[in-house]
Amino acid sequence: MSRSATATLTALGVGAAGELTTAPARTLPVRGELAGLLPWGGLRRGSTVSVRGSTSLLLALMATATAEGCWAAVVGLPGCGALAAAELGVAVHRLALVPRPGRDQSEVEKTVAALLDGFDLVALATPVTPATSRKLSARARHRKAVLLPFAVSWPGADVELTATSGRWTGLEAGHGLLTARTVSVEATGRGAAARPRRTSLALPGTADEPPARPALVPLPTTNPPVTGSPLPATDLAHPSGRASPTTGPLPVTGPTFPSTAEAV
Repeated sequence: MSRSATATLTALGVGAAGELTTAPARTLPVRGELAGLLPWGGLRRGSTVSVRGSTSLLLALMATATAEGCWAAVVGLPGCGALAAAELGVAVHRLALVPRPGRDQSEVEKTVAALLDGFDLVALATPVTPATSRKLSARARHRKAVLLPFAVSWPGADVELTATSGRWTGLEAGHGLLTARTVSVEATGRGAAARPRRTSLALPGTADEPPARPALVPLPTTNPPVTGSPLPATDLAHPSGRASPTTGPLPVTGPTFPSTAEAV
């Protein structure tokens, strides 16, 4: 390949062998409230960040990164759905859900290792042995991915984020819709994250206005419309001869005959 062609490919970020020469960002972006909890101001590639206490916190941790082009996978969490992820800002077209990664530790390890090779963020909610956790953390460091163990014990995690119960908002004077929940999130860890940090986080978001209530649409009637003049209302006498409870007895009419005087 000529020198000018090589220079052109390098300027485009592609090496002579077809590999990308532009190094990915070392830190993946997160929401502003969470950035202050992490010692790197975001999710550092190759790190292991344990999450506890809230599925919403886990999804919120992925939201900004996926919105800016990163790919994420959630493993071993059957209750996690795409709608819930979308409400928290996750770009669901860049999200893979693997509810059942395997029947034993070996299959789980192989599944998560393969995901770490191709995804930027991988969340794992399946318990594994300490030996497997060390292997997967090492794999994340080697592949420059972020491993997010969720609600499982993970010795050696760089940072551990824990959400505690918070306060719901939206109900006013005993009625309304729940719109958000404010939780308290605490971060602890090793090295630069050894000093505990705490912040408040609004989930699912900090919308200025509450979501609009769904409009009530009347159901179409099944009776055909009545056209023309309405028929006069009639009533029938009770079969026993007693008066109807609503209109009384109907008058009995018959043919009219002249009286005797009139006939003479």
